[in-house]
Amino acid sequence: MYQPIKFYAHGIPYLKDDKIRGRLIVIEGPDASGRSTQIELITSKLEADGHAVVNTGLKRSELVSEGILLAQQSHTMGKRTLSLFYAADFADQLENKIIPALEAGYVVLADRYIYTLMARAVIRGLGRRWCHNLFGFALVPHLVFYLDVDPAELVHRVFLKRSSLDYYESGADMGLSDDMYESFIIYQGLLAKEFYKMQKRYGLVIINGNRTIQEINMDLQKRIDSFLGSGSNGKLGL
Repeated sequence: MYQPIKFYAHGIPYLKDDKIRGRLIVIEGPDASGRSTQIELITSKLEADGHAVVNTGLKRSELVSEGILLAQQSHTMGKRTLSLFYAADFADQLENKIIPALEAGYVVLADRYIYTLMARAVIRGLGRRWCHNLFGFALVPHLVFYLDVDPAELVHRVFLKRSSLDYYESGADMGLSDDMYESFIIYQGLLAKEFYKMQKRYGLVIINGNRTIQEINMDLQKRIDSFLGSGSNGKLGL
């Protein structure tokens, strides 16, 4: 079943009259919250059920993703410049990957979306209105889940993945603490508070991310199956 494209604000003018058959589902959450693992599991399940699926996420634009990585390595990029860099990355993917896939009837699973970008920018001192306006061209997803994980549990998971904490994911650029561990805990707590502030405005569904991978997946999949199953034959009109 076709639906009109819905943007948060000004949108993309030449696409305002377009219609889509697919569904956009977002999995948000902090570093090491298990987003990517859940995306993989959900993708496999949906494909087994007969859905065509496309995955997307931050820093995956062929246009600017390499530039973001290089800029971050220097640790000298300003907060506004960083936000604009990420906005360009997102805009490129939205126009050339996400919208075409939705028009073709795919389920698009996004490993993070504009909410992470806005939360990061706000806690670094950029205004909420500025952030909302910056991403006013973004599509309104059909479902948005936020994996809420205790910062202390996140640290444990990070060190299971790698041997050090990420500079930006620890808020080291903000001068929160001279101790990287303490900075990470403070920063992740600030992010979580910002996500809870966004919950009502953007329709975020809070998911307890402190549980096992299997428990979280069962919770997410049940909600997604219920949503997709409410359509015609559960196959989005394909």
